[in-house]
Amino acid sequence: MRMAVSPDDNIKVLLVDDNENNLTSMELVLENEGYTFFKATSGKEALRILLKEEDFSLILLDVQMPIMDGYETAELIYQRDKLKRIPIIFFTAQDYEEESMFRGYKAGAADFIRKPFKPDLLRYKVAIFAELHRKNRLLRKQEEKLRLINEDLVALNRNLEKRVSERTRQLETVNQELKELNLSKDKFLSVISHDLRNPLTSLLLSSKTLNDEIENIDPKKLRMLSGVIHRTSNKILSQLNELVEWAKKQRQKTSFNPHKIRLTEAINEALELLKATANQKGVMLENKIPNEVLVNADPLMLRSILQNIVTNAIKYSPTNGIVNLTAQLSDKMVEVCVQDFGVGMTEKTKTTILGSTDAPSLPGTNQEQGTGLGLLLVKDFVAQHGGKISIESKLRKGTCFKFTIPAN
Repeated sequence: MRMAVSPDDNIKVLLVDDNENNLTSMELVLENEGYTFFKATSGKEALRILLKEEDFSLILLDVQMPIMDGYETAELIYQRDKLKRIPIIFFTAQDYEEESMFRGYKAGAADFIRKPFKPDLLRYKVAIFAELHRKNRLLRKQEEKLRLINEDLVALNRNLEKRVSERTRQLETVNQELKELNLSKDKFLSVISHDLRNPLTSLLLSSKTLNDEIENIDPKKLRMLSGVIHRTSNKILSQLNELVEWAKKQRQKTSFNPHKIRLTEAINEALELLKATANQKGVMLENKIPNEVLVNADPLMLRSILQNIVTNAIKYSPTNGIVNLTAQLSDKMVEVCVQDFGVGMTEKTKTTILGSTDAPSLPGTNQEQGTGLGLLLVKDFVAQHGGKISIESKLRKGTCFKFTIPAN
């Protein structure tokens, strides 16, 4: 039964005594201290109150009560985890016998007060426990605040780590792209400064001679100079077209769209575009790949790979030579071999071609010139398919240029 309510101090004290007069006496002594009181006249009633109400600051519990004494009541109270932290002061009319006090402390006593109690002593001891409760309550609030702050810090740290990780990946991607762009720039500069400078110089000298001697030039010399200008102009146009195509492919790297392709059909399409070049040199192109071989590849990239490798095979084949294309299945990949029977290459040249991103372009059997961009594209496109490049070659006997592509 509730006895009084103080003005929102929330210091709740449970008074337990089988004598109503004792309860009234305790209330009168403590009523001016601003506490909220609850009272019970038995241990059983005290337990009922504790089951309904929480956050008591203190229990003042009489030892001598019928049916269930104070020690038994304390033992039952402390069986509940939520109530174990409430301090209990026992009231006893007995002397402070060692055995009795031992039983009280064993039951959970925080202190003892002897009856009849002294008002000042009661007020003093209750005030101590009330202040202890206030500080503990404040401490719990601070701990909860610290817990929430710590959770926020952990969440912020995780978010920061995630953002740093994402930023690091972005920077790595940008750095790789910058390296590729720098490589592209260097390759462009190399082609412009070396592969285009010589034919342009030849074109300039021939046109200058023609311009200077236009009125008195010999017909044979005129035919020779016009032939040089024509051939050189075609060579420059071809190299410029190759540069433009290479630059276009660099921009289209992200457009990777592989699907099922019948390999022999893809090769026939690529060879059709190279027949004119092969016929000029009398080179025969033979597609020996079985019709049932299927690959999972990007059609445009596969065509570019094939055209560049076969073009090189024609370039390094002798006049009236043969270029064979074969394929075999190897560990869920199809290995394509473009075999020529031309000049072949040394181990040093093979190592340079396979290991360098800027391998030089060697002149062909008829002194055909190139930019080296084709091999750069082949390496790039094969890598995007998850494939590999290898070379088998013998000097003056020919080369088998191999690349792998996923089977379907």
